[in-house]
Amino acid sequence: MPLHFSCTMCGRCCHGLRLPLSLAESLTWIENGGSVEVFCEAIPWPEEPAADNGLAWHKRKRSFLAASGSLPVRVIVTLVASFSGACPNLREDMGCGIYERRPTACRVYPAEVNPFISVDPAIKLCPPEAWQQREVLQNDDGTWADPVVAAAVVRRREDDYEEAMAKGDLCARLGITEAGLSNEGTVVYSPAPAHLREALEATLAARATTGTEHAPPWTLVSHRLRTMWLLESAGARATQSVDLAEGRRFVAFVDA
Repeated sequence: MPLHFSCTMCGRCCHGLRLPLSLAESLTWIENGGSVEVFCEAIPWPEEPAADNGLAWHKRKRSFLAASGSLPVRVIVTLVASFSGACPNLREDMGCGIYERRPTACRVYPAEVNPFISVDPAIKLCPPEAWQQREVLQNDDGTWADPVVAAAVVRRREDDYEEAMAKGDLCARLGITEAGLSNEGTVVYSPAPAHLREALEATLAARATTGTEHAPPWTLVSHRLRTMWLLESAGARATQSVDLAEGRRFVAFVDA
């Protein structure tokens, strides 16, 4: 069955979010007075996945190759606009003050960029009536009915893929070398806006498309002692989440 949806302008998706941004969008967000954080997670990558493992190849395209001790890993970096309460661009009438130049992720919602995740109205912020409209969001065959949404999904995914190596360069400029274990948790960095802006400008100017031979070693962070033991036994550099330095924090996806 097709998935029906129409925005009710309730404003729920514009409150207290972590909004993923491209490199250029991150720079613009900072220039407009916003805050951007850097989320880092890593996947042990001892060998390339099978050709038919679509999800693994999706993650590969989103990441850059690095090493944690003797363990090869791929690091996924996400730049996120963080704000509590209402988005700074949300007007009193629940309209968007930068609608024509809003971030791509805003154009996507409530669709999904990840081709391996289905839209689940139950976990979206939109009210029930938004899903009872005549307008179609997704066709029977899984394609997006709205051309604006379809284009935004493609653009967001392509930005994710194309900027993966450049994000490795950005991390090197910021001195970021710690990441959570994918599906278990993520390490969140909160660089000073001026420092992040300078690093973003340099990264965009260089726009790395290949990895560096002298990338710094990465440390994997966990809140689970068993995970720590497994990582260290695999040759990785690992540390406990409670030992993170100031300016970074660990966000767990699962219980300890």
